[in-house]
Amino acid sequence: MTTARRPKLGASPWRTRLYTWARGLHLYLSMFSLLAMLFFALTGLTLNHPEWFGEGRVRKLSGTLPHAPYLEGEKVAWLALAEDLRSLGLRGRVAEHGESGGTAWLSFRAPGYGADVQVDPRTGAYTLTLSEAGLVAALNDLHKGRDTPGAWRWVLDLSASLLALLSLTGLLLGLFLRKTRRVALLTLLLGLGLFGGVALWAAG
Repeated sequence: MTTARRPKLGASPWRTRLYTWARGLHLYLSMFSLLAMLFFALTGLTLNHPEWFGEGRVRKLSGTLPHAPYLEGEKVAWLALAEDLRSLGLRGRVAEHGESGGTAWLSFRAPGYGADVQVDPRTGAYTLTLSEAGLVAALNDLHKGRDTPGAWRWVLDLSASLLALLSLTGLLLGLFLRKTRRVALLTLLLGLGLFGGVALWAAG
């Protein structure tokens, strides 16, 4: 966490107020942001090395649902069908569903988890492909916001905003240190050059 000495006596009032605001905001944002920073740093590492943790487990199951037929006239009773499928232990949200050739299909998704089901809505006969990638894959999906509920997307937005504010207030504090301001600016420019150069090379 960045520390800085107070501006010298005689500094302009706006400079003193800006310094005080930046220091206080930086301190409190740091307290809220350190856990988020740790989470995204660790899951960024695991995202970059998925081979460390394997591909998880895939199972294929079949059976018959108890409350067939799942029809409302000529249409599939999707809600009743989904609820009976959940009674098998399936979890997550229904990401996709549809009907083709007299067979209904549904895809359940959650972080690190997927279940793809094909069902005959007249007889209740089903085939299920269940993919469970494990805890690390679930954390990686949380990092990316993939197959997550809307509330988690708010958490991601809030975390990103806090980390951005933390960075900006840290840069402001760095500019208040006269003795190290020039070195800090040179380091910042060097970092921007290196990061930007590697990013352009990787994107090319």
